[in-house]
Amino acid sequence: MDFKQMHYILKVAEERSFSKAAQKLFIAQPSLSQYIRKAELELGAQLFDRSSAPLKLTFAGELYIETAKRILDLKDQLSQQIDDITNLKKGRVTIGLSPFRSAYIMPKVLPFFHDKFPGIEVVLVEDISINLEKLAMNGTTDVTLMTSPIQQNIFNFEPIMSEEILVVIPPNHPIQKTVNHTTVNDSIRPVIQLKDLRDEPFIMLKKDQQLHKIATTLCEQAGFSPRVILESESIEAAHALVTAGMGITFVPDTLIPSHQTSPYPLYCSVDKSRPTRDLVIAYKKGRYLSVAAREFIANIKAIFSKL
Repeated sequence: MDFKQMHYILKVAEERSFSKAAQKLFIAQPSLSQYIRKAELELGAQLFDRSSAPLKLTFAGELYIETAKRILDLKDQLSQQIDDITNLKKGRVTIGLSPFRSAYIMPKVLPFFHDKFPGIEVVLVEDISINLEKLAMNGTTDVTLMTSPIQQNIFNFEPIMSEEILVVIPPNHPIQKTVNHTTVNDSIRPVIQLKDLRDEPFIMLKKDQQLHKIATTLCEQAGFSPRVILESESIEAAHALVTAGMGITFVPDTLIPSHQTSPYPLYCSVDKSRPTRDLVIAYKKGRYLSVAAREFIANIKAIFSKL
């Protein structure tokens, strides 16, 4: 599309004279006239009625001017939008994360990010971990909050924080009396031996979720396979069922509510090992990462580095 051609034709229509338009465009009149004639030949229609003075537009010329104005206006808007995106005045970033992460992390991050970049739209895509990986790979999300292990051959990632994996014991459960409440390895929580839970019922997340795999491995390392009475996709549901006294579960320490009403469960570190997993923000290798997405990554890292 020849924007220069449109600009020249619009100027002739505005001035209603080749000579005046040529002066405004700083080109010779014969060159301008030749340029317009070439454009008319390409279009297959005459745009100006040269028999009148001043010049008049033909019907085809009126259609051309009307359309050219809209096209050039859209071009100018696009140029402005691109400038705005570059300057972070406008844009969009799509973030993949679990519902739990959304509830815990976004209230800490989004208000700050929105205040800093009010023109950037944030779209949240919430799903379980295995689906989030698929969404990141097919380009549905720009960046995704994931937990280790990460497929490093597929994703680039930036570390956000480390979470300790805790055992959650129902309120008033007899085993609470056997828990070691002394500090171990600077832990601020009581410590439990997983082998002491071998006969207890467990509430787990679904098998395709990372926390299920971690919990099962920890139990096997303690010498038993957990007796799972229920599986859920929701870590909050598993936590609530433990609070109701149905069984034992595992949660990251970031899930512990800041305020609880009695009765409430007991959160224990696992043995002396205090297993952890890393929370990262990841994006597919080779995928273009917008300025807005890069700023979101920088902001979430800055916020969690202070917590």
